[in-house]
Amino acid sequence: MRVYLARWVCESVESNVAHLIELSAFAAGAGAELVVFPESFLHGYTRSVEPRRVRALFAEISARHAAPAFVFGSFSEGGANRMTVWQEGRQLAAYDKVHLFAPNGEHDLWQPGNRYVAVKVLGRTLGLLNCNDLRFPEQARALRLRARCDLFVVVGWWPWRRDHVWQTLLQARAIENGVWVVGCCVAASEFAGERFAGAGNYVFDPHGEPVRTSDDVLYELDFGGVLPLLVDPVADAREIGEVIVFE
Repeated sequence: MRVYLARWVCESVESNVAHLIELSAFAAGAGAELVVFPESFLHGYTRSVEPRRVRALFAEISARHAAPAFVFGSFSEGGANRMTVWQEGRQLAAYDKVHLFAPNGEHDLWQPGNRYVAVKVLGRTLGLLNCNDLRFPEQARALRLRARCDLFVVVGWWPWRRDHVWQTLLQARAIENGVWVVGCCVAASEFAGERFAGAGNYVFDPHGEPVRTSDDVLYELDFGGVLPLLVDPVADAREIGEVIVFE
């Protein structure tokens, strides 16, 4: 699978819309099968855009470039930080961020979601996670054990000063679940009043080995070329419902 991860600089809404159209065309022309944009990439934290306009834009782009599946990061809709997946002009899945990030005041902006979401597309099962969700291994574990995901797509608005945490958690979710993990983070925000330096984009295979790329945006995922796992995180999983504390 060829995956495109946008290196996104968030600016004004109008410039972001133009940039989205441009990069989507580039990714599709480069043969990407999965195209991913980061969290809140159209409006950041401080701007707003009409959800109907966003949906029309996503539908138009995914219809124009019918082959790839698009993960259009997230946008604000219905009081939620909503991640969506599109292909051929229609939405395949929507996921509302469950684990809101309190230090950024996200509880004042959105309501948390109440379900985890996976989607079957491109012959794979993709588990959807949004930024701070990555800190909660039970979410990734549920997606792996219950939905049998073989690829996690994680979008983020994660700061560069904590890039090591972002990278480590992406790698950990890959290792502990034996899945591919792609992480697409906003590179920067250059909007006045919302200056931000974002973390990097990363891809890890089911062993936690990083996938290298020559251009920093296109990654090749060789699902058939991975060595067998030493420990099968699905077959060897055990459900334990009791915890005992001895005093």
